[in-house]
Amino acid sequence: VQLQASGGGLVQAGGSLRLSCVASRRTNSNNGMGWFRQAPGKEREFVAAINWNGIITNYAESVKGRFTISRDRAKNTVTLQMNSLKPEDTAVYYCAASRGAVGGSSARDYTSWGHGTLVTVSS
Repeated sequence: VQLQASGGGLVQAGGSLRLSCVASRRTNSNNGMGWFRQAPGKEREFVAAINWNGIITNYAESVKGRFTISRDRAKNTVTLQMNSLKPEDTAVYYCAASRGAVGGSSARDYTSWGHGTLVTVSS
């Protein structure tokens, strides 16, 4: 499965961005999906995940109430709506497909990764 993330860019603190991830195969619609991010000099960290049918979501504490993950199985896409952005949200954001139906918070749960899209939040 190939994943293509897009939507990153430069935004001021308090602004919003919408990231999208498109999967190359419809079979990916049966897998959980997740977003991770990696800031310069830091390890990759979990951001949000969604299960195969979009009913169950999971968020890192640092983004709860500000970010929303959703998916369109018909279009094989996963979206991350990011509001009230902070400078500490600056990172390369990666989408990933889980090995199972549930999107977990560990990178080990995911078997396919996109190339990432850069989000920069200025203060």
